[in-house]
Amino acid sequence: MQETIVERVADGFPGASINVELDGNRATIEVTSEAFVGMSRVKKQQAVYACIQDFIADGTLHAVTIKAIEPDVRG
Repeated sequence: MQETIVERVADGFPGASINVELDGNRATIEVTSEAFVGMSRVKKQQAVYACIQDFIADGTLHAVTIKAIEPDVRG
């Protein structure tokens, strides 16, 4: 399941750094992507949720914590 979540999020955010931790039907998903630049916190989370929406809808995942991070591009 962990690999599947990583693959789904990677499809939605090519080139992103993705870390998924599972504890039963709970997931913590951390995504660092340039795609988040300029997005509100809510929009970032919605974009990640969209990648795994069916798992939430069918009960495969019960609780999801999302950390959507913009990369630090300050040289």
